[in-house]
Amino acid sequence: MYKSLQRVIVKHPNDAFISQAHLSDEWQRFNFSEEPDLKEAAREFADFISILEEYVPDISYLPASKEVGIDSLYAHDPVKFTSEGAILLKSGKKLRQPEAAVYKHFCMENNIPIIGELTGDAVADGGDLVWLDDRTLVVGHGYRTNAEAIRQLKEMTAHLVDEFIVVQLPHDQGEAECLHLMSFISMIDHDLAVVHSRLMPVYFRKLLIERGVQLIEVPEEEYMNLGCNVLALAPRVCVMTAGNEYTKQKLLDAKATVYEYKGTEISYKGTGGPTCLTCPVVRKK
Repeated sequence: MYKSLQRVIVKHPNDAFISQAHLSDEWQRFNFSEEPDLKEAAREFADFISILEEYVPDISYLPASKEVGIDSLYAHDPVKFTSEGAILLKSGKKLRQPEAAVYKHFCMENNIPIIGELTGDAVADGGDLVWLDDRTLVVGHGYRTNAEAIRQLKEMTAHLVDEFIVVQLPHDQGEAECLHLMSFISMIDHDLAVVHSRLMPVYFRKLLIERGVQLIEVPEEEYMNLGCNVLALAPRVCVMTAGNEYTKQKLLDAKATVYEYKGTEISYKGTGGPTCLTCPVVRKK
């Protein structure tokens, strides 16, 4: 999740939000903090994409669909990619569950291999799955990802994974809020991560330190501004929402290159930072 990003899937706000009238009707139902401004969201997204284009040669766009809601802007969650292809998930947020079928069609149309798909009672969000390295997969067990999904994911990835680590997530602000594993950890390099330790199980934090990972601690006020949600474009090259000066400086001190974008409309109001806005398909080995 820190190697050079070669191909990524995103969704334009115009295709997720549809219209200002649609946003007015839907933002509360999808638990956004405020109604986004569509025109400003498009401007913010253009700035965000301009950063990605500096490093990512292949950027694919999910189409508009009447089957999905405004949360579909956050292209990361309905699927998780392995070195062999996609695993289609089913969100723990019921309003987002139709997104998996749209993704499946998109993958098939674009010749992206699908190696598995959650079935039955299994629910999981992409934000609860973190690749620490090529052969280590960490899965958060919380309100968005359940035990049955974890069982199925372990089976699907058995030939790809040497270590499959389950992290129990805290209740934090409750079931209605979105707490993912990736809410409190972003890998920036093999030995560098941005974290919010208050939400981390002790054993998981110790495991990272034992593996030689330097932890950049995000303070509470910046955590609430998505300061822990940082997308690696390449080792120690990353992008984050503007306004998190302490975390940014700590990244610079760790010899990282840091890009920023204004994420008021596309990130803060929907609680989805740059990792949420992007679904990495291929990273260079």
